[in-house]
Amino acid sequence: MKGVRLRLNLPRGIVALGFVSLFMDVSSEMIHGLLPLFVVGTLGASAAVLGLIEGLGEATASVVKLFSGILSDRIGRRKPLAVAGYALSALTKPLFALAGVPGVVLVARLADRVGKGIRGAPRDALVADLVPEAQRGAAYGLRQSMDTVGAFIGPLAAIALMAAFAGNVRLVFWLAIIPALAAVAVLVIYVHEPEVRAPKAERPRLTPASLVALGRGFWLVVGIGVVLTLARFSEAFLILRASEAGLAMALAPLVLVVMNVVYALAAWPLGVLSDRIGRRGLLVTGFAVLVLADLVLAFAPGLWGVLAGVAVWGLQMALTQGLLAAEVAAAAPAAVRATAFGVFNMVTGIVLLAANALAGVLWAWFGAGATFGAGAGFAALGLIGLLVLGRPRPGHEVLP
Repeated sequence: MKGVRLRLNLPRGIVALGFVSLFMDVSSEMIHGLLPLFVVGTLGASAAVLGLIEGLGEATASVVKLFSGILSDRIGRRKPLAVAGYALSALTKPLFALAGVPGVVLVARLADRVGKGIRGAPRDALVADLVPEAQRGAAYGLRQSMDTVGAFIGPLAAIALMAAFAGNVRLVFWLAIIPALAAVAVLVIYVHEPEVRAPKAERPRLTPASLVALGRGFWLVVGIGVVLTLARFSEAFLILRASEAGLAMALAPLVLVVMNVVYALAAWPLGVLSDRIGRRGLLVTGFAVLVLADLVLAFAPGLWGVLAGVAVWGLQMALTQGLLAAEVAAAAPAAVRATAFGVFNMVTGIVLLAANALAGVLWAWFGAGATFGAGAGFAALGLIGLLVLGRPRPGHEVLP
């Protein structure tokens, strides 16, 4: 691990957290790459129901992140909550294999997302605790890149297992528990959190005054995240779009492979670049790339065009996800950092519920073009707002 530290110039705890994310995403994407067509095809649900399942799942995770973040700050610990969250997600994987109706998938998705919610804010705060401000773009970028490596290994594993076991999707879901348990093991053994220096009196309570005290800069970052979320719904709709263009169910995870290869390759270098040149310009670029991705997905005439749109979608993820996390960490005082991540994720998660529901309804009524066209419109509005309203005044930079 010492050699890794020298090459990456990051603490080994950051690298270990990267592997935790990698293993859990292998597990999750083995399921997620097949789940949309399993729900719509095998279980007979509609695209609107799929959107509701995805939206409720992410909204649940986001609400739980708020309370998990507050609890983490109050007890002054990150790792115990992270372990609990990863363990719960690991234990929910068999529910997907047992599902016979969409309602069971919803229950499984909600339980899995509760686990994500429990771990999310404490883990993100732990990343900031482990590195100085000057390295946070690189740290969040590395964790996001390794997370995303898992996110394309998972679909590849799903494709291979579907081929090996004659399309037995339920067996693939059962096997997904193995990398999930590996993630928990790495977290328990290799990640050691630093002592929290904040005095007990400074630990937060959730009150209107405490939310206001998070500051203008933090709430500006939340606003950026809200608009971005409206424009960027669940990747389940990318899979449906590729299926509509002719991709077979056994190859459906290929969509996530394409997206996540681009995402993984770009996230860490872009994080390192943001530490050198600032994050605002890269976020502006991210909104512009999202407009392009939505337009390609709305109007691409065939499967190759859709996959090109998916690749561009992966690039906009790399341009925005890690950078927004670094912005939250920069805007929030250390004593309430996990709370700030919880608030950010709760707000954007509730918006994601609305975005997924809207995407599903537009798809059911008007088709894929309307869904992705609406996403392009929201992204364009966000781009304009970031250029105009987000322009920092000299000496008052919000997005350095």
